[in-house]
Amino acid sequence: MQVIFGGVGDSSVSENPFTPKASLIRYWNKEIRSEMPKTHFLLSKVSPLTAVDSASFSKLAAQNDLASRLPSFCSSAKLFCFPDLSSSLEKHSKDDKFSIYASESNVVDQSFNTYGGGSTGGSGNFNNYNREVNNPNLRFTSYSDDSSGRVQKFTRYTENANAGNGQSFSNYGKNGNGVPNDFSSYGKGANVVGSGFSGYGESANGANDTFTSYGFDSNVPQNNFKNYGDGGNAAVDSFSSYRDQSNVGDDSFQSYAKNSNGAKVDFNNYGQSFNEGTDKFTGYGQGAKGQSIGFKIYGRNTTFKEYTKKGITFGRYNNESSAETAQVKTSSSVVNKWVEPGKFFREKMLKRGTVMPMPDIRDKMPQRSFLPRTISSKLPFSSSKIGELKRIFHAGDNSSLETIMRDAIKECERAPSAGETKRCVGSAEDMIDFAISVLGRNVEVRTTENVSGSKQNIKIGTVRGINGGKVTKSVSCHQSLYPYLLYYCHSVPKVRVYEADILDRNSREKINLGVAICHLDTSTWSSGHGAFLALGSGPGRIEVCHWIFENDMTWTIADS
Repeated sequence: MQVIFGGVGDSSVSENPFTPKASLIRYWNKEIRSEMPKTHFLLSKVSPLTAVDSASFSKLAAQNDLASRLPSFCSSAKLFCFPDLSSSLEKHSKDDKFSIYASESNVVDQSFNTYGGGSTGGSGNFNNYNREVNNPNLRFTSYSDDSSGRVQKFTRYTENANAGNGQSFSNYGKNGNGVPNDFSSYGKGANVVGSGFSGYGESANGANDTFTSYGFDSNVPQNNFKNYGDGGNAAVDSFSSYRDQSNVGDDSFQSYAKNSNGAKVDFNNYGQSFNEGTDKFTGYGQGAKGQSIGFKIYGRNTTFKEYTKKGITFGRYNNESSAETAQVKTSSSVVNKWVEPGKFFREKMLKRGTVMPMPDIRDKMPQRSFLPRTISSKLPFSSSKIGELKRIFHAGDNSSLETIMRDAIKECERAPSAGETKRCVGSAEDMIDFAISVLGRNVEVRTTENVSGSKQNIKIGTVRGINGGKVTKSVSCHQSLYPYLLYYCHSVPKVRVYEADILDRNSREKINLGVAICHLDTSTWSSGHGAFLALGSGPGRIEVCHWIFENDMTWTIADS
């Protein structure tokens, strides 16, 4: 049986009446009163499941048995699923080179177990490893354990990576003899990368570790060094420009060089972040003999607890407030690294003839589809149900997928900001429900037409204010990384929404139709918000505008 549905864009669609797409069209016609045509953009997000598969998987979900058919479910429903362990390298002892390994990948999960264990000589080179990766999760367990003279080099490791669950180095170089390790540009320019070094160089002899530009120019790097060099003999560790020029950051050094003999540790330009970070040194150098530990130009908000009083030098402690530091740096390239040019702009820029940079508005998340409501409504979505979700989606303990689900749910469960109304939705029907609950039934949805102009200087053409350019309400929906398509939708008061023709700067030909939203009340925003770093000023003093990125969207009351 085929039924013809009219009014979808400029054409009619022949659709089996029992597919998720046909169900959504009926729901739209029932709930929305707007005369505007249904958007192909939203319909393209609907589940591709056939009527038969939709009914079958819905039944399995009701029986709490989707896990038994997960591979088929993920494939048919166009979900984001993957095995926890994509690569495991065990007991390698020769020279190894990893060049441009997993570069520009999405959610990489690697495990190196007993790598180089007991080896004599040899070298391991990691060049451009996981560069520009989204959510890297790496584990080095007993790496070069009990090895002699083995050289490891990590160059541009996780550089420009995004939101890494972290790098874990457990028992790395433990009991090693003369093991030099070089971390160059490790995590440089990365966004929220967490690294854990547990038992690193523990009881090692003559270990020589260099961290150059580690976490440099990064956004909220988090690093944990636990029992690093504990009981080591004549270890030499050098931290140069460690977390220098980063945004915030949180580092913990527990029992670092504790009970060691002749350890030499230098921290140069440590924690010189332009927004205040937090550093904790617990049991640092405690019980050590003949150690030499130097802190040269290190940041404020640093805690030293139970550290040895001898052999430690502190120089040029930065006592500037974070606000002062941020103000000094506001116009510098350091801030612009994390506030991409054009990401935020003033409302006055939306005028014909304005030349301005456009940020990278491309969607970098994996392609996924909504679930039919008949399935999503039967799946748990709560931090208290994470164990059940791990079982359904085959997520191992401490896996990338577990972290992804936890992070998404945590953000969805976060209390709304002042004046914000929010809801996370995993089906198109749920999104429609939320939009009309805020705006009423006479609504329409918009997104920027394409990605042309990204990372270029563009010229603004004709600009049209939605709802006559008046102060209005809107519901904006942004993607969250999750196995199925999940949107974080929220409404904030006092906005203006615009459509603007985007022109090629040189030819002046139209290349895109951009949708922009201007937030007129920023009084509740953080003083460290990227918009204020990029534009100057502070909360409540200016309006802030931004483009709607690819695959994000904003709902408004329909124009008459």
